[in-house]
Amino acid sequence: MAGAAAVTRTRRLLVAAIVAGLLTPTTAHAQRIKFAGENGVRIWPLHYKAHDGWTRKAYLVLPNWYGPHDDPPIPLIVSPHGRGVPAIDNVHVWGNLPWYGRFGVINPEGQGRRLTLYAWGDPGDVRDLAAMPRIARQAYPWLRIDPHRVYAFGGSMGGQETLLLVARHPHLLAGAAAFDAPTNMAARYFAFSQLRFGASLQERARLEIGGTPLTDPRGYRVRSPLDWAKRIAYSGVPLQIWWSRKDKIVTNQARESGALYRDIVRLNPAAPVSEVVGNWRHTAEMHTWSKLPFALRLFGLLPPATAHAGGLRLHGTS
Repeated sequence: MAGAAAVTRTRRLLVAAIVAGLLTPTTAHAQRIKFAGENGVRIWPLHYKAHDGWTRKAYLVLPNWYGPHDDPPIPLIVSPHGRGVPAIDNVHVWGNLPWYGRFGVINPEGQGRRLTLYAWGDPGDVRDLAAMPRIARQAYPWLRIDPHRVYAFGGSMGGQETLLLVARHPHLLAGAAAFDAPTNMAARYFAFSQLRFGASLQERARLEIGGTPLTDPRGYRVRSPLDWAKRIAYSGVPLQIWWSRKDKIVTNQARESGALYRDIVRLNPAAPVSEVVGNWRHTAEMHTWSKLPFALRLFGLLPPATAHAGGLRLHGTS
């Protein structure tokens, strides 16, 4: 057992070290594949009943060839949006990647305890995220989701909710990736005061969560992935944690996503988690033109980079 744990840890650290090289775009035949734009995909809108009974929207993105008459089992990514970001805007993050990787992405609007676009990991909202594969199948009965290839990808607040989904519903997921996620909601509440419109954000947090970290500490803990670190560490879900030293939105990421990574490794050295640290602006890495393709490749959701130009390759590889 100790030997297996050492091998797993070595493998995890190797992946992290390779990724930290932050890859370079290949240039040959760069016009052959274009991830930007959405000409290769089709957006299937749907409505669902949220945990509190309100009707909310979601957008299912599929390759444009996929439909009622051509519907093989397909991987599905659940992608919660960032703070204050409409679900349709989250759709544009994915560009043509679902077409090229032959997977689907569902982008739910979400619903918190009181607010819609500021759910901040509300337990009911996380339950709704876990129900997204079922909700998508109910809306489009011809959709066939590979039950062994359901993933979660999210940035900022969406990354926070991705991490909470890993903690609360690990058996749903084959993998997850969180980009620049807040992990300590009490710390975030006080850090909001340093941001533009910080007083308004604090007001929304009090409304959504039910008070301040001093008056409702449990409300903040239940939404903080750091407080679920043990559950995440032993979830068995392969997890990528991406964070930036220069993040000016989720500030002091070393004590947010970085702290979560350290806790996971401390609690379970064999946990299948990798960490990627860079200097990008907030969630800039979660885009078709940045590191999102590489994050997908780590889960086998895109072909190897050498299979096409416009992709990414590792430093030191041929």
